[in-house]
Amino acid sequence: MNSLPPSPLSGSARPAPRSGKSRQRVQALLAAAREVFSDHGFQRATTAQIAEKAGVSEATVFTYFNSKQALCTQVITDWYDEISGALEQELPRCQGLHAQLSHVVRQHLHTLLADGSGLCALVLSEGRAPAAELAPVLEACKRRYTQPLMNCLAQARRRGEIRQDMPLRLLRDLVYGSMEHVLWDSIHSQRRPNISSTAEQLTALIWTALQPRDASLDALQRFHEDVRTALRRADHAPLKPSAERAPTV
Repeated sequence: MNSLPPSPLSGSARPAPRSGKSRQRVQALLAAAREVFSDHGFQRATTAQIAEKAGVSEATVFTYFNSKQALCTQVITDWYDEISGALEQELPRCQGLHAQLSHVVRQHLHTLLADGSGLCALVLSEGRAPAAELAPVLEACKRRYTQPLMNCLAQARRRGEIRQDMPLRLLRDLVYGSMEHVLWDSIHSQRRPNISSTAEQLTALIWTALQPRDASLDALQRFHEDVRTALRRADHAPLKPSAERAPTV
């Protein structure tokens, strides 16, 4: 799996540990930090909470990470590396844009609502904060995560399968923005929708919006052409005697 390029904030992290014990401790800290940041967000989470959950002293946290921001940055980039890497491997196996779109929607809803809803809420809230400390790394992570879909949309546009009158970034935002609303509604209502049926409904809705503006007219014209072609062939076809016609006396 490819890792992200160094983020603007990664310089605040300490050098990677070399011993097996140190690597295990870092993984324990990252696992604890993922839970704490998911539950409390970046601002309300504390390194003391993370240390307690990991079963170490707070000073140990700073042995491996210079700051809470550096620790949160690593948690976010690790998570995005997981979900982006999976999408990069799976999406090329889907045949056709509709199958690709369906896969993106279904997997993203699973990520939002089932696998990492706490981290999703963290990412969305931090990205919208007026003085977002994590904004630079979030931007790089999101760009990588949405790139596979952008590639699929660009290829479909070259084939004339989707509308040409809208920038690809708006079509991308249509896909991910609609699912973001589903997440916020789930967070505020404390109810999780059925992921399978919601994915099917969103895919159908988005697919309709992606279609070329004259798609229905083109389909009708093709139908008329097919009818005319069939009629011309019928006119030029040799007349065959009917097997049921009575013999002439």
